Amino acid sequence: MAAPQQAAGGEALETCGLESILEALKLLLSPGGSDSGSLQITKHDVLLVTLNSNLSALEDKLLKDPHWKKLKFLRDEIANKAEWPQNSVDVTWSFTSQALLLLLCLKETMMRLAADFNPGKPNLRTPEAAPALSPDTLSISQQKTVQSALQFVVTLGVCPYLMPGVGVPLRCRTEFGAIVQDVVCLDAPPHATRRLYSSCRVLLSVARHTSLGSLVFCRHFGDIAAGLCQLGFCPTKRKPLKPEEEVLTEEERMLSREALRDILDQVYQPLAVRELLILQGGPPQSCTDEKTHVRCRAPAWLRRLCGQLLSERLMRPSGVQAVVRGILEGAGAGAAGGSDAEAAAADWKKCDLIAKILASCPQQSLSPEDYYRDICPQILDLFHFQDKLTARQFQRVATSTFITMSREHPQLASKYLLQPVLAPLHRCLNTAEIPESDMVPGIILVTEEELTTCIEDVFKVYVVGNEPVTVLVDSLLPVLGVLFSLYCFTKQSVSHIRSLCQEILLWILGKLERKKAIASLKGFAGLDKSVSSLHSLCQFRAASRGGIMVTIKEAICDEDEDEALYQKVSSEQCQVEHLGDLLAHCQECGLAGDFFIFCLKELTHVAMENEAELKTKPFSSKSLLELEQHQTLVERQEQKLLVLQLLAVLCERMSEQIFTNITQVVDFVAATLQRACASLAHQAESTVESQTLSMSMGLVAVMLGGAVQLKSSGFAVLKQLLPLLEKVSEVYPDPVIQELAVDLHIAISTHGAFSTEAVSVAAQSTLNKKDPEGEIEEQQQASHESYTDESHLQQQQSHEKSKQTGLKSDAPLIPQEVSEPRTTTNQKSGSVTIDQLQEILLSAYDPQIPTRAAALRSLSCWIERRETKALEMQEKLLKIFLENLEHEDTFVYLSAIQGVALLSDAYPEKILLGLLAQYDSDEDKHTPETRMKVGEVLMRTVRALGDMVSKYREPLIHTFLSGARDPDSAHRASSLSNLGELCQRLGFLLGSVVHEVTACLIAVAKTDREVQVRRAAIHVIVLLLRGLSQKATEVLRDVLKDLYHLLKHVVRLEPDDVAKLHAQLALEELDEIMRNFLFPPQKLEKKIVVLP
Repeated sequence: MAAPQQAAGGEALETCGLESILEALKLLLSPGGSDSGSLQITKHDVLLVTLNSNLSALEDKLLKDPHWKKLKFLRDEIANKAEWPQNSVDVTWSFTSQALLLLLCLKETMMRLAADFNPGKPNLRTPEAAPALSPDTLSISQQKTVQSALQFVVTLGVCPYLMPGVGVPLRCRTEFGAIVQDVVCLDAPPHATRRLYSSCRVLLSVARHTSLGSLVFCRHFGDIAAGLCQLGFCPTKRKPLKPEEEVLTEEERMLSREALRDILDQVYQPLAVRELLILQGGPPQSCTDEKTHVRCRAPAWLRRLCGQLLSERLMRPSGVQAVVRGILEGAGAGAAGGSDAEAAAADWKKCDLIAKILASCPQQSLSPEDYYRDICPQILDLFHFQDKLTARQFQRVATSTFITMSREHPQLASKYLLQPVLAPLHRCLNTAEIPESDMVPGIILVTEEELTTCIEDVFKVYVVGNEPVTVLVDSLLPVLGVLFSLYCFTKQSVSHIRSLCQEILLWILGKLERKKAIASLKGFAGLDKSVSSLHSLCQFRAASRGGIMVTIKEAICDEDEDEALYQKVSSEQCQVEHLGDLLAHCQECGLAGDFFIFCLKELTHVAMENEAELKTKPFSSKSLLELEQHQTLVERQEQKLLVLQLLAVLCERMSEQIFTNITQVVDFVAATLQRACASLAHQAESTVESQTLSMSMGLVAVMLGGAVQLKSSGFAVLKQLLPLLEKVSEVYPDPVIQELAVDLHIAISTHGAFSTEAVSVAAQSTLNKKDPEGEIEEQQQASHESYTDESHLQQQQSHEKSKQTGLKSDAPLIPQEVSEPRTTTNQKSGSVTIDQLQEILLSAYDPQIPTRAAALRSLSCWIERRETKALEMQEKLLKIFLENLEHEDTFVYLSAIQGVALLSDAYPEKILLGLLAQYDSDEDKHTPETRMKVGEVLMRTVRALGDMVSKYREPLIHTFLSGARDPDSAHRASSLSNLGELCQRLGFLLGSVVHEVTACLIAVAKTDREVQVRRAAIHVIVLLLRGLSQKATEVLRDVLKDLYHLLKHVVRLEPDDVAKLHAQLALEELDEIMRNFLFPPQKLEKKIVVLP
């Protein structure tokens, strides 16, 4: 009986076509004709009826249609060979079995057609004609049919039998999936595990065909993998089961495990990684009440299994790339890029998560070192992708991995990541041993591609990563000299790596400790020969493709010695200039100022050496020891000239803001005083030296005179000058300087409480001192003596630094220009004597509150009357008022507020900008109460200035808009209140800033959490409309509609009644303005025209 069936089956394989099989699949998958109701039970019945009717229709068609006879024979033969139960009381399993049989028929037919296909020879007359298609090729519509069949098989034959927490549950996918989950009868034979095993095995058999395999794994790989995990790895009961009780044999479980590993190796690796991640921690299935979607976590055995499989994927060749692609592409960043790719590249948290995964050593690895040895080359390859969008993702992951590995395993990261990256730079260090085979002149030691890749990778790791991990910083220190030499070479011509080198150098100098940064700069300048630098036999050369390479220098002939010496000197000169350009970018962080002070101290050190030792005997009569001593002296002179050259370049390149704090200014003055004392010790005092000393001491007098508001910390820094000032007062021959040094010593010791008139005169003289153009030569003349050059340079530096009383300090700064008061008075001065003024000034520091407040009121009255004696001490008075602003008594600080406001009205150019700086400062510098008091001062000043406030429109608006974003809600409200006062008086002068002001008010009124701030924003609009009146339609014509919408929004939605009241008042103002604009008052007037 079997032989005829086999023969019939063979005939069916020969003649059965794909069309009949696909028609059978369509018939099996055709939708039901009955209407599904809204109730869940109705949908269940509709699904069951549809499955039964489709099965019956397929059987009738196979029995009655003669064209399907061969398909029936083929199906029966495959069914007889099949080892799984095909019939069941559960209609869903019967339906699944028939779909699986038809898919097997399709696979067998396609394989037979492909084996019998013999394409003919191509026609040479028509080579452009397309080759003949294989008969097993499926059309697009046929592929859709197969995909539908596969989806039904997976939905009915795989997903319902997965354990809770294994895979993505059907209920979380579609509504149809929830219906299927309820329809499947798990109690009916065959067993659920047997059904799952049969479905997975058949699907894997179908997937052996290439075309069908792509359809199976493209959409259903995750479900099949979940089923195989459950079949092969789910732990069984501890008690051994009897053979008749076992659902799966051990052999079948082993086959499932092997099948899982086979498909993991077969599919696209990023897809495998993504599906394993979903299995490991994806949305778990409902495990309690069906109506409450409480999701179960993946079982522990599945999490361990997925972790093991993911580790195996990672440790395969190109495993790192597969893991990165799997996670990023799963997030919506496809390989093709696009907007999703940009979004994924911007998701730094996801990249950091990948970095943590890559930095963690899996359990399968023998040791962390073996793991890092295998993984690190793949991580380095992530930097070098050509596709821009893919490169952005991978480079971010590589950078994060670099940082994470360097933080967790610094030694391994240094060995397997940092050393390979920095190898091209290490190869040309002066401490490196160059092999003899590479010592041939002209040979390329580092190629253009190697050097470019090295610099780009260093930039991505250090600058883009921006994490100053210790091992990263320490690994870059030895090659900084080579990097600086490369930077200097790129400055000579156009190079695409110049900006990269500059950013790397600026980054490392900013992250290093200040001592190490200064030491590196010494090495760059050539002052410290112990710092690693470019090898003496190496040189940079331009490469053929626009890059740079490192080669071995050519041997120098005797005739070329002069030329080589010239090249060496010019190269050192260029390096010093490029160092100055580099330091010009380091002024804000204070590094440039610290290095400048170091150069001054170094100059003082070399100036103290005895230069007479150079005038020794001729070389012929010298001993070896004398020659060594002479060589040492020559090197010191070279160092001195180099320091002078550095100072000249720094004076030329640096701006007046080179010093960023009081400490640097004090160090600068201390270096000047030390050099003056050293000059006196060598009896080398000169006019230039005396002027330099006077200027530096005048700078201290300026600080003590009120240009900087010194606090206790500032005076603590100034006390470092006390020993030097005492020494100058004792040994300096000039009596004027001696007296000034004594007075400065007293003023610093008393924290400015006692200050003589000599200090004030010196400060005023320094402020009024102008640097005549061309007066001081910036270039050193070779004919001058070295010490004269030194003094000349110091004079230049002192002149420049004398203008630096605008340094960044903890208090607002007072501009140095001396201007006349804004208003004048006809009252004659002289009614206030010096004694009266001194008495009032002392009373302003009286501990008794009434006495202090009365003194402040008296000073305010004198300023209001424009008393000459009082106005001459405006800086001192301002200092007194600002200090009393911080007093806790209301009478005192209100009197101080009045005094500062009057001073600002008299000298707005000098005082207003300083008040704005104090008002806009951080809470670390001034308390919130002090800033609020300064805000009150600014409001009174704006009112007092009136129309003259337009001159200071820009700084005022900038400060108030900036204050509207302050973290302190009280400061935001104060800024908005001041902004309203200002806008009320500007009128037409609001100009282009009306858009910024409106945007600020809308944002604050709608989004600020503090009700007080929202009230202030609405109040600004009220003041603005009242101040502009009929001019509002012209000044606010571009934003009037936005303001109206804002006010209506506040009236409708604002919960605060006060804010609503302000908005209602503003709407009434706006209504009155628009009424007058649309219906102007009628004027009875007669127009008379005179004809020509």
